Amino acid sequence: MVADWKLANTPDVLASSSNHQQATTSTSQQHRITWQPPVAGRYKCNLDAAFSSQVNKIGIGICVCDAEGTFVLAKTVTYPCHVQVDVGEALGLHAALQWLSDMQIDNVDFETDSKLTANAFLSTRNDLSEFGCIISSCRSLFRTFFPNSRVEFVR
Repeated sequence: MVADWKLANTPDVLASSSNHQQATTSTSQQHRITWQPPVAGRYKCNLDAAFSSQVNKIGIGICVCDAEGTFVLAKTVTYPCHVQVDVGEALGLHAALQWLSDMQIDNVDFETDSKLTANAFLSTRNDLSEFGCIISSCRSLFRTFFPNSRVEFVR
């Protein structure tokens, strides 16, 4: 995880996320995925969860940009509990879906850095765990309010 963080934060390594090209640095082969705006007529909603066992809270950050990459909306949500990372990331997706459905915004590309959450959301498998119940609720919101949207994993 630390190696991935260091790779994501190396300033001298560049590559396009659309083609995932690898660029050469002076010491190694690495690639960096850069944020790309959505296509015309769509929004991009990036979301992430942060966890603090010290204050027993989960923080969710949600940011929406338009096709020009211009900031549109943002929101933070705090939950007064400490849960497993997968549950917290699923809560982040749920919070974003709930918020944007309340605002009646469609044509959204939801991006999460949780591969587990994205894969579970896209799967047809039913899971009766706490995580699975949140994902099921996400799917229900998505089917009802987001006919022209998608959920994707981004590194």
